[in-house]
Amino acid sequence: MSALKQDISVYIIDDDESVRKGLARLMRSAGIKCFTCADPELFLSEVQNDCCSCIIMDITMPHLNGFELCAKLKDKGITIPVVAVSAHDDNESLRMAQDMGVKLYLRKPVDDQALLDAITWLVSRDCSC
Repeated sequence: MSALKQDISVYIIDDDESVRKGLARLMRSAGIKCFTCADPELFLSEVQNDCCSCIIMDITMPHLNGFELCAKLKDKGITIPVVAVSAHDDNESLRMAQDMGVKLYLRKPVDDQALLDAITWLVSRDCSC
């Protein structure tokens, strides 16, 4: 395992428990620390800028969707890169994600290796841990 992967933290925000568990299992198998949260509002209340980290979030969640979460992260000054995952693969959702500053937009089901490679690439761009 590379030194960088040992330093990466991933925040998984998804209202679907099976998705959170599956992504957490994938992160742990790759030696990546992960934290899961079903409630975007709870995540917002606790999140702080964190070196060598990224957020994986679902776009379609009740109460606070992924686009709203991105806007609130921006308002709060949180600059952690965001990977959005969604079952929706339409131009409007992609455009909205880009407008909100999402670094990567992936369609469910997500290819495990592609996601791990994307996380490593995103975090390594700005990681000064």
